[in-house]
Amino acid sequence: MKEGLVCLMLLMISGCTVQKQRESDAFLVMDAGDRAIFDTVQRATFRYFWDGAEPVSGLARERLHNDHVYPQKDSTVVTSGGGGFGVMALIAGMDRGWISRRDALSRFDRILRFLETSDRFHGAWPHWWQGETGRVKPFSRYDDGGDLVESSFMVQGLLCLRQYLKDGTSEERALASRADKLWKEVEFDWYRNGQDVLYWHWSPNVGWRMNFAVRGYNECLIMYVLAASSPTHGVSPDVYHKGWAQQGKINENPSGYGDVKLRMHHQGDAENAGPLFWAHYSYLGLDPRGLKDRYADYWKENVGHTTIHYRWCVENPKGFKGYGAQSWGLTSSYSIKGYAGHAPSMKRDLGVISPTAALSSFPYTPQWSMDALRNWYQHHREKLLGPYGFYDAFSESADWYLPRYLAIDQGPIVVMMENHRSGLLWKLFMSCPEIQQGLRKLGFESPWLK
Repeated sequence: MKEGLVCLMLLMISGCTVQKQRESDAFLVMDAGDRAIFDTVQRATFRYFWDGAEPVSGLARERLHNDHVYPQKDSTVVTSGGGGFGVMALIAGMDRGWISRRDALSRFDRILRFLETSDRFHGAWPHWWQGETGRVKPFSRYDDGGDLVESSFMVQGLLCLRQYLKDGTSEERALASRADKLWKEVEFDWYRNGQDVLYWHWSPNVGWRMNFAVRGYNECLIMYVLAASSPTHGVSPDVYHKGWAQQGKINENPSGYGDVKLRMHHQGDAENAGPLFWAHYSYLGLDPRGLKDRYADYWKENVGHTTIHYRWCVENPKGFKGYGAQSWGLTSSYSIKGYAGHAPSMKRDLGVISPTAALSSFPYTPQWSMDALRNWYQHHREKLLGPYGFYDAFSESADWYLPRYLAIDQGPIVVMMENHRSGLLWKLFMSCPEIQQGLRKLGFESPWLK
């Protein structure tokens, strides 16, 4: 009770109470103590993209360490996907008054200037750049060119920025126009490689050697929606239906766990369901509420996907310490040995909980997500909470707590918590006329299309 009152005082001092009229009913049903914890953690996570950004580009660093045992490496490396999530986080922070509008506009100008002048490949940015120079830092041996998936995450953020600023001052309208130009320069049609599917990578040095045709189901739905929506480099519905959906094979052998049945086949060795970021990355701007096509009801799919993760951790078939209703969620993150795509299966559950999994699921499972947030904040924050929110991952079984962050995990926390409390980023992205047209073109239903 005392902690809740302290948090509430911090919340009031921050000025966030003035935002109350814009909060959703789902957020307001929380008691005051929970709302204060929610705000404290969302705001701390936001700082990753504000205080922790690489100073030249203004974009999110790929990773940050908060320890002295393992010194920070590659501190100037910035990321297109995590940077796009960061643009959305900055919009939320500006809208909430966590930063001044003047400071936010200055940061957006810096980010746009970097995106305009850094390495691009047929309009698509690489996965990583050197933030000080804008030159590519190869993600792997042959991944040294355009990354259409990560670029799509950036475009999702740029379109939200355009919509937020387009009716503002002359300075704001100019920034919106620059964001619009960048989106229109992405050559989605070229990344077909002459086929009815989109390819993830292209390199000026090795061409299509990565040979990664993107087929569902995974985190990449947003790329196909953007490709269909592009007014300058759009693709036909066949690319979506034949490429992404594989002419209906996306529904063959659907995933599920117990009585929770999904419509989509989760690719790879996920067995019951894929890592939980699949329910987040495409839906930071793309509103899944009422979103349907011939393949799935995406709200039901994402709620089901999240429920599988929750139940797996509650039932805890591998007997890991700390798993339960107040500590759950598996996704791709740091792991005890390197990096891993944690998922609810006997093979891929390694005893590692990633806070981003539960926190980015607030719109889908608000009570379960709040239970985890409250538990971590009240009982484990000395080990889990740092200057930029909760650390990326931990394992009570292994007594492993790594004080490190990843941009692509911190971003969805800020954005999906904001969508839960106000729907801000969903409203911005879904208000784009091109997106509405693209969704109709692909045969989607959505309340935004009425």
